[in-house]
Amino acid sequence: MASAMSKILIIGATGYLGKYMVKASLSAGHSTFVYIRPINPNADSSKLQLIKEFESLGVTIFQVDVVISTLAVPQHLEQLKLIEAMKDAGNIKRFVPSEYGNEVDRVSGLPPFEALLENKRKIRRATEAAGISFTYVSANSFSAYFVDYLLHPRENRDEVTVYGTGQAKVVLNYEEDVAAYTVKAATDERVLNRVVIYRPPGNITTQLELISSWEKKTGRTLKRTHVPEEEIIKLSDTLPFPENIPVAILHNIFIKGDQMSFELTEKDLEASMLYPHYKYTSVENLLDICLAAPPMPKLAAFA
Repeated sequence: MASAMSKILIIGATGYLGKYMVKASLSAGHSTFVYIRPINPNADSSKLQLIKEFESLGVTIFQVDVVISTLAVPQHLEQLKLIEAMKDAGNIKRFVPSEYGNEVDRVSGLPPFEALLENKRKIRRATEAAGISFTYVSANSFSAYFVDYLLHPRENRDEVTVYGTGQAKVVLNYEEDVAAYTVKAATDERVLNRVVIYRPPGNITTQLELISSWEKKTGRTLKRTHVPEEEIIKLSDTLPFPENIPVAILHNIFIKGDQMSFELTEKDLEASMLYPHYKYTSVENLLDICLAAPPMPKLAAFA
């Protein structure tokens, strides 16, 4: 079961997932602290507003028990410095490194994506070598991000792109739920030095199932344009860095189907089973939200 209230430090709090993590930690009643890089006065007004919101909620930086990192892909290896700092401090009870995607020790990808997976593995191995207690989070895919990417609900398009056959099973988890599950796991003794996988039954779908559900909800018929696997592989080989990364990710998730490429066993920890009373937002629920007010996801940064 979850431990008593903790002091949680969140790295990358003004980023795409970080803001959800801060709010989830506060909602769970934890004393919440954030670390952010110095902000330029001319920075994005939404980021400045977010910092003011954190300050109004009493979010500060002091001694902490738990560190949750949400650093973006380009900063993943900067966590090596953080690991050294935590090792020297000696008071960190739990570290959650920035992953929130595939279970990196059980999957592989085309070279551009494999490089990202390898960086995450480096952080895992460095954490273990430093003797820091951890929880590794495999949150698979962000649903608001990919529903926007695949269906463009804010644009009412009549065409959709299907990668490969569209039949590969994927896991799409709502960003707020990813944050809520992560905060729960970060203070749960059952997940100490373990991997937790986010695979709620209502979030397992395929591209074709997603499109069909959207057609039923909107009353429209969408023209499907399939991009064959061979074309995606070629693009991952020929596009320059970092443009080759997104296509390699699309291949892994929507064509290879790596997120559902292995069966969970009784030894695995799955979030919706660990926290059955938490009401997550299913893919169907998210599509209903998109009918009224589609979320506005941020573009991912790969370099």
